Amino acid sequence: MKPRDRLLAVLDKKEPDRPPIFANLTPQAAEKLSKAMNMPYEPPFDSLLSTRISHTDLLTHLGNDCIGIAACAPDDFPTRKLDNGLLENEWGMRFRDIGLYNEFAEYPLAHAQTVQDIENYNFPDPYAEGRFDAAKQAVTRYGDTYGIVADLETSFFETAWYLVGLEKLLLDLMMEAPYVPALLDKIMHVNTEIGKQLIGLGADVIWCGDDFGTQHGMLISPELWRQVFKPRIKTMFEAFRRVNPEIKIAWHSCGSIIPIIPDFIEIGLDILNPLQPLAKDMEPNFLKENFGDSIIFFGGIDIQDLLPHGTVEQVKAEVKRLAGILGRGGGYIIAPAHNIQDDTPVENVLAFFEAVREL
Repeated sequence: MKPRDRLLAVLDKKEPDRPPIFANLTPQAAEKLSKAMNMPYEPPFDSLLSTRISHTDLLTHLGNDCIGIAACAPDDFPTRKLDNGLLENEWGMRFRDIGLYNEFAEYPLAHAQTVQDIENYNFPDPYAEGRFDAAKQAVTRYGDTYGIVADLETSFFETAWYLVGLEKLLLDLMMEAPYVPALLDKIMHVNTEIGKQLIGLGADVIWCGDDFGTQHGMLISPELWRQVFKPRIKTMFEAFRRVNPEIKIAWHSCGSIIPIIPDFIEIGLDILNPLQPLAKDMEPNFLKENFGDSIIFFGGIDIQDLLPHGTVEQVKAEVKRLAGILGRGGGYIIAPAHNIQDDTPVENVLAFFEAVREL
């Protein structure tokens, strides 16, 4: 089967010759793998979601069946380095480059208290010139052969705390600070319009997301999530289906989010990611038995212990075990539960792809 045909079969709840792969890499892991494969290193794109859309030649060479597209920084506001050494993006978020990832250093709306504070802030223009140039080029180059996954993670909650700070946002959510609904609605407008344009480019999947889980349970209560986030996510999903009624919608949330999976199904979710296997209760047999008739699974290969510390044989065995559970009858996109990190040996990355091919 062609790579794209594998994805389309799974999206139609059919069982292909093997599960389609959509793995992602940190830049450091990509550089190491490029050297090992004797391929040129592809620098990441200028995007909040760069790890999901970069290193495409390398990943398709390794065996990815899907490629990622996303919005990038516009022509008039690339991420820039300030005199103090910090990086600033078009949202006004400021980062410190610590090597593996950029770490937040300053939050541009840390002062926010009122609706007016939000109204006075200059949010990104979702239609800015150049924002979708890389996405268009990727669709043109890969779209006939590979599945197209449009990435829109950090859809509400994460973008909000990137702007105000995590501790402040959590406290202000609980205290019902008046600026919070206005902030979430502004973010929803920007990201919904971006998502609609990505769908219009020909995406097979729109991959939204926010991390609502921790290793041990929900980061916020299910009741608060249902009050604040569920209606907005539903509105976003409905807007996407007005662009393309056949679009498949994925949601990424790290951690344990068992209490809200039925809610996601209720509002139209098609695909659940990343199935963090060491998080509480995110066990594949349980997920398949309880939700397998309603949603497609995407992810599940442990990056916390298995990929960095396991043997080649252990990696291959786990790939085959998960494919046998989550891929039974179709409905499984196989992938690591997050970006493959720099601590993962090259031989374990190759073992992952080889094991899927052997299926």
